[in-house]
Amino acid sequence: MPPKVDRRTVDLSPYPDLVVIYLGMRVNAWTGFRTVAGLGPQIGASVQDRPDGLLLHESLIFSLFPPHIGMRQYWRDFESLERWSRSEPHRRWWRDFLRDSGGTGFWHETYFMRGGMEAIYDDVPYSIGMGRFAVLKPARGGMFSARQRAKGSEEAPPGPLTEDELYTATP
Repeated sequence: MPPKVDRRTVDLSPYPDLVVIYLGMRVNAWTGFRTVAGLGPQIGASVQDRPDGLLLHESLIFSLFPPHIGMRQYWRDFESLERWSRSEPHRRWWRDFLRDSGGTGFWHETYFMRGGMEAIYDDVPYSIGMGRFAVLKPARGGMFSARQRAKGSEEAPPGPLTEDELYTATP
């Protein structure tokens, strides 16, 4: 007789505002290898600093051809995730990427325990994740910030670049 399956579940009641975010970076050009290799140790160091609200960080490989790496993070609440994303070094990484993707594409998808989801796909050359079945729209106006995409019309704290700076700045 085969052994019985050791089936378990989790009690998430202590985490009513839990947020899970998947993030990915895909190499789109040879220069992207350098970009990804440069960010890897920086991301590792930031995780080692144990940002307030980060419960768990896991590294993932989505594909080898094309190279596409990522991570899954569990945050106590959206406010902790948002606060960290607007602090250094993340703020600098985000600003620099929005000015020049360095031969990569970046995306994230965020899922909220209390309901709701949001996603962004920057310089991703083909649809992935929710973008494979949902209508893709420009990240403008109410679709510009994660807070607005996830929670509707709430005003988002300033990011590294405003919408005007991103779309009207000259290189």
